[in-house]
Amino acid sequence: MRRRPGIGGLQTAAAARDQYRALGENVAKLRTDLMKEQLATFRSQLEEFARKHKNDIRKNPTFRAQFHEMCAKVGVDPLASHKGFWAELLGIGDFYYELGLQIIDICMSTRPQNGGLINLQELCTMLRQKRKSDREAISEDDCLRAISKLKTLGSGFEVISVGKRKLVRSVPTELNKDHNAILELAQAQGFVTVDEVERRLSWTSGRAIDALDTLLDEGLAMIDDGHSDGRRCYWFPCESSLSSSVAIDV
Repeated sequence: MRRRPGIGGLQTAAAARDQYRALGENVAKLRTDLMKEQLATFRSQLEEFARKHKNDIRKNPTFRAQFHEMCAKVGVDPLASHKGFWAELLGIGDFYYELGLQIIDICMSTRPQNGGLINLQELCTMLRQKRKSDREAISEDDCLRAISKLKTLGSGFEVISVGKRKLVRSVPTELNKDHNAILELAQAQGFVTVDEVERRLSWTSGRAIDALDTLLDEGLAMIDDGHSDGRRCYWFPCESSLSSSVAIDV
Protein backbone atom coordinates (compact mmCIF):
# COMPACT_ATOMS: atom_id res chain seq x y z
CA MET A 1 0.00 0.00 0.00
CA ARG A 2 1.35 3.41 -1.05
CA ARG A 3 2.19 5.71 1.86
CA ARG A 4 0.79 9.26 1.88
CA PRO A 5 3.27 12.15 2.25
CA GLY A 6 3.72 13.34 5.77
CA ILE A 7 3.61 16.88 7.10
CA GLY A 8 7.32 17.29 6.41
CA GLY A 9 6.86 16.31 2.78
CA LEU A 10 3.99 18.75 2.31
CA GLN A 11 6.03 21.55 3.86
CA THR A 12 8.96 20.76 1.57
CA ALA A 13 6.71 20.81 -1.51
CA ALA A 14 5.16 24.14 -0.43
CA ALA A 15 8.61 25.66 0.12
CA ALA A 16 9.71 24.50 -3.33
CA ARG A 17 6.63 26.07 -4.91
CA ASP A 18 7.38 29.35 -3.11
CA GLN A 19 10.96 29.27 -4.38
CA TYR A 20 9.82 28.67 -7.99
CA ARG A 21 7.29 31.49 -7.73
CA ALA A 22 9.89 33.89 -6.33
CA LEU A 23 12.32 32.87 -9.06
CA GLY A 24 9.67 33.49 -11.72
CA GLU A 25 8.89 36.91 -10.28
CA ASN A 26 12.59 37.83 -10.28
CA VAL A 27 12.99 36.73 -13.89
CA ALA A 28 9.90 38.73 -14.91
CA LYS A 29 11.24 41.81 -13.08
CA LEU A 30 14.62 41.48 -14.78
CA ARG A 31 12.93 41.26 -18.18
CA THR A 32 10.75 44.29 -17.41
CA ASP A 33 13.74 46.33 -16.25
CA LEU A 34 15.68 45.31 -19.36
CA MET A 35 12.80 46.35 -21.63
CA LYS A 36 12.51 49.70 -19.84
CA GLU A 37 16.23 50.26 -20.27
CA GLN A 38 16.04 49.39 -23.97
CA LEU A 39 13.06 51.71 -24.51
CA ALA A 40 14.90 54.54 -22.76
CA THR A 41 17.85 53.94 -25.09
CA PHE A 42 15.55 53.91 -28.14
CA ARG A 43 13.90 57.17 -27.05
CA SER A 44 17.28 58.79 -26.61
CA GLN A 45 18.36 57.64 -30.06
CA LEU A 46 15.05 58.83 -31.48
CA GLU A 47 15.61 62.30 -30.04
CA GLU A 48 19.07 62.40 -31.57
CA PHE A 49 17.64 61.23 -34.90
CA ALA A 50 14.98 63.97 -34.75
CA ARG A 51 17.59 66.64 -34.09
CA LYS A 52 19.70 65.45 -37.00
CA HIS A 53 16.81 65.18 -39.50
CA LYS A 54 14.63 68.03 -38.26
CA ASN A 55 14.30 69.71 -41.66
CA ASP A 56 13.48 66.46 -43.46
CA ILE A 57 10.75 65.63 -40.92
CA ARG A 58 9.15 69.04 -41.39
CA LYS A 59 9.37 69.25 -45.18
CA ASN A 60 9.11 65.65 -46.46
CA PRO A 61 5.70 64.01 -45.84
CA THR A 62 7.00 60.49 -46.59
CA PHE A 63 9.91 60.92 -44.20
CA ARG A 64 7.50 62.39 -41.62
CA ALA A 65 5.22 59.32 -41.83
CA GLN A 66 8.21 57.00 -41.31
CA PHE A 67 9.27 59.09 -38.32
CA HIS A 68 5.80 58.68 -36.77
CA GLU A 69 6.06 54.91 -37.24
CA MET A 70 9.37 54.87 -35.36
CA CYS A 71 7.83 56.94 -32.58
CA ALA A 72 4.88 54.55 -32.25
CA LYS A 73 7.22 51.56 -31.85
CA VAL A 74 8.82 53.08 -28.74
CA GLY A 75 5.64 54.53 -27.29
CA VAL A 76 6.32 58.19 -28.12
CA ASP A 77 3.52 60.49 -29.35
CA PRO A 78 4.98 63.74 -30.74
CA LEU A 79 1.44 65.12 -31.01
CA ALA A 80 0.44 64.48 -27.42
CA SER A 81 1.09 68.09 -26.45
CA HIS A 82 1.76 71.41 -28.15
CA LYS A 83 4.38 72.08 -25.50
CA GLY A 84 7.42 70.16 -24.40
CA PHE A 85 10.44 68.58 -26.06
CA TRP A 86 8.92 67.56 -29.42
CA ALA A 87 7.05 70.80 -29.92
CA GLU A 88 10.17 72.82 -29.20
CA LEU A 89 12.44 70.61 -31.28
CA LEU A 90 10.30 70.11 -34.39
CA GLY A 91 7.39 72.50 -34.09
CA ILE A 92 5.43 69.42 -35.15
CA GLY A 93 2.62 70.06 -32.70
CA ASP A 94 2.01 73.48 -34.20
CA PHE A 95 2.10 71.97 -37.70
CA TYR A 96 -0.76 69.55 -36.98
CA TYR A 97 -2.65 72.11 -34.90
CA GLU A 98 -2.64 74.50 -37.87
CA LEU A 99 -3.56 71.66 -40.24
CA GLY A 100 -6.48 70.71 -38.01
CA LEU A 101 -7.84 74.25 -38.05
CA GLN A 102 -7.64 74.33 -41.85
CA ILE A 103 -9.46 70.98 -42.04
CA ILE A 104 -12.24 72.35 -39.83
CA ASP A 105 -12.50 75.43 -42.04
CA ILE A 106 -12.83 73.34 -45.23
CA CYS A 107 -15.34 70.93 -43.69
CA MET A 108 -17.48 73.81 -42.42
CA SER A 109 -17.41 75.71 -45.71
CA THR A 110 -18.33 72.63 -47.79
CA ARG A 111 -20.99 71.31 -45.38
CA PRO A 112 -23.91 73.00 -47.24
CA GLN A 113 -22.88 71.05 -50.37
CA ASN A 114 -21.95 67.65 -48.90
CA GLY A 115 -23.84 67.47 -45.61
CA GLY A 116 -20.64 67.07 -43.60
CA LEU A 117 -19.18 64.09 -45.46
CA ILE A 118 -16.21 64.69 -47.75
CA ASN A 119 -13.87 62.36 -49.61
CA LEU A 120 -10.44 62.28 -47.93
CA GLN A 121 -8.62 62.71 -51.26
CA GLU A 122 -10.75 65.73 -52.11
CA LEU A 123 -10.10 67.21 -48.65
CA CYS A 124 -6.35 66.76 -49.11
CA THR A 125 -6.50 68.42 -52.54
CA MET A 126 -8.35 71.40 -51.10
CA LEU A 127 -5.85 71.59 -48.22
CA ARG A 128 -2.93 71.69 -50.64
CA GLN A 129 -4.60 74.49 -52.58
CA LYS A 130 -5.20 76.36 -49.34
CA ARG A 131 -1.58 75.89 -48.26
CA LYS A 132 0.09 76.43 -51.64
CA SER A 133 2.08 79.34 -50.23
CA ASP A 134 3.51 77.10 -47.46
CA ARG A 135 6.78 75.30 -48.01
CA GLU A 136 5.82 72.12 -46.14
CA ALA A 137 4.07 69.51 -48.31
CA ILE A 138 1.28 67.45 -46.78
CA SER A 139 0.10 63.89 -47.33
CA GLU A 140 -3.01 61.86 -46.56
CA ASP A 141 -1.15 60.50 -43.55
CA ASP A 142 -0.76 64.07 -42.23
CA CYS A 143 -4.49 64.68 -42.73
CA LEU A 144 -5.39 61.48 -40.91
CA ARG A 145 -3.16 62.37 -37.95
CA ALA A 146 -4.60 65.87 -37.72
CA ILE A 147 -8.16 64.53 -37.88
CA SER A 148 -7.43 61.99 -35.14
CA LYS A 149 -6.55 64.92 -32.86
CA LEU A 150 -9.80 66.71 -33.74
CA LYS A 151 -11.74 63.85 -32.11
CA THR A 152 -10.83 65.34 -28.74
CA LEU A 153 -13.07 68.30 -29.59
CA GLY A 154 -16.06 65.98 -29.47
CA SER A 155 -17.45 67.63 -32.60
CA GLY A 156 -17.98 64.49 -34.67
CA PHE A 157 -14.79 64.55 -36.74
CA GLU A 158 -14.02 61.03 -37.87
CA VAL A 159 -12.64 59.08 -40.83
CA ILE A 160 -14.86 56.23 -42.05
CA SER A 161 -14.06 53.62 -44.68
CA VAL A 162 -16.63 53.03 -47.42
CA GLY A 163 -15.46 50.41 -49.89
CA LYS A 164 -11.97 51.37 -51.04
CA ARG A 165 -12.35 55.03 -50.12
CA LYS A 166 -12.04 57.00 -46.92
CA LEU A 167 -14.57 59.71 -46.10
CA VAL A 168 -14.19 62.43 -43.47
CA ARG A 169 -17.28 63.01 -41.37
CA SER A 170 -17.56 66.38 -39.63
CA VAL A 171 -21.05 65.99 -38.14
CA PRO A 172 -22.16 63.48 -35.47
CA THR A 173 -24.31 61.52 -37.93
CA GLU A 174 -24.49 57.80 -37.27
CA LEU A 175 -24.26 55.80 -40.49
CA ASN A 176 -25.35 52.17 -40.36
CA LYS A 177 -24.48 49.30 -42.72
CA ASP A 178 -27.29 50.17 -45.13
CA HIS A 179 -26.07 53.75 -45.51
CA ASN A 180 -22.49 52.59 -46.04
CA ALA A 181 -23.64 50.08 -48.66
CA ILE A 182 -25.41 52.83 -50.64
CA LEU A 183 -22.39 55.14 -50.38
CA GLU A 184 -20.16 52.36 -51.67
CA LEU A 185 -22.56 51.70 -54.54
CA ALA A 186 -22.54 55.41 -55.44
CA GLN A 187 -18.76 55.43 -55.85
CA ALA A 188 -19.03 54.19 -59.44
CA GLN A 189 -20.85 57.22 -60.87
CA GLY A 190 -21.63 59.56 -57.97
CA PHE A 191 -25.34 58.70 -57.76
CA VAL A 192 -27.80 55.82 -57.37
CA THR A 193 -31.46 55.16 -58.10
CA VAL A 194 -33.98 53.21 -56.03
CA ASP A 195 -34.18 50.51 -58.73
CA GLU A 196 -30.40 50.18 -58.79
CA VAL A 197 -30.19 49.86 -55.00
CA GLU A 198 -32.91 47.19 -55.02
CA ARG A 199 -31.25 45.23 -57.83
CA ARG A 200 -27.59 45.50 -56.82
CA LEU A 201 -28.10 45.00 -53.09
CA SER A 202 -31.09 42.62 -53.29
CA TRP A 203 -33.16 44.89 -51.04
CA THR A 204 -36.88 45.51 -50.87
CA SER A 205 -38.20 48.84 -52.12
CA GLY A 206 -39.06 49.93 -48.58
CA ARG A 207 -35.56 49.26 -47.28
CA ALA A 208 -33.94 51.17 -50.14
CA ILE A 209 -36.27 54.19 -49.84
CA ASP A 210 -35.92 54.32 -46.04
CA ALA A 211 -32.10 54.39 -46.19
CA LEU A 212 -32.07 56.97 -49.00
CA ASP A 213 -34.57 59.20 -47.20
CA THR A 214 -32.35 59.18 -44.11
CA LEU A 215 -29.34 60.21 -46.20
CA LEU A 216 -31.45 62.98 -47.73
CA ASP A 217 -32.60 64.21 -44.32
CA GLU A 218 -29.00 64.32 -43.09
CA GLY A 219 -27.96 66.41 -46.11
CA LEU A 220 -25.63 63.73 -47.45
CA ALA A 221 -27.60 63.21 -50.66
CA MET A 222 -29.33 65.43 -53.21
CA ILE A 223 -32.19 64.67 -55.60
CA ASP A 224 -32.01 65.04 -59.38
CA ASP A 225 -35.34 64.64 -61.20
CA GLY A 226 -34.07 66.07 -64.48
CA HIS A 227 -33.14 62.84 -66.29
CA SER A 228 -34.79 62.21 -69.66
CA ASP A 229 -35.95 58.74 -68.62
CA GLY A 230 -37.81 60.18 -65.66
CA ARG A 231 -35.77 58.30 -63.06
CA ARG A 232 -35.05 60.01 -59.75
CA CYS A 233 -31.34 60.00 -59.00
CA TYR A 234 -29.78 60.44 -55.58
CA TRP A 235 -26.49 62.29 -55.89
CA PHE A 236 -23.76 62.14 -53.24
CA PRO A 237 -21.40 65.15 -53.30
CA CYS A 238 -18.86 63.23 -51.22
CA GLU A 239 -18.60 60.70 -54.07
CA SER A 240 -18.67 63.16 -56.97
CA SER A 241 -16.70 66.31 -57.71
CA LEU A 242 -17.98 69.51 -56.12
CA SER A 243 -17.19 71.21 -59.40
CA SER A 244 -19.64 69.03 -61.35
CA SER A 245 -21.77 71.00 -63.76
CA VAL A 246 -24.78 68.69 -63.37
CA ALA A 247 -27.96 70.59 -62.43
CA ILE A 248 -29.35 69.29 -59.17
CA ASP A 249 -32.68 70.07 -57.52
CA VAL A 250 -32.64 69.87 -53.74
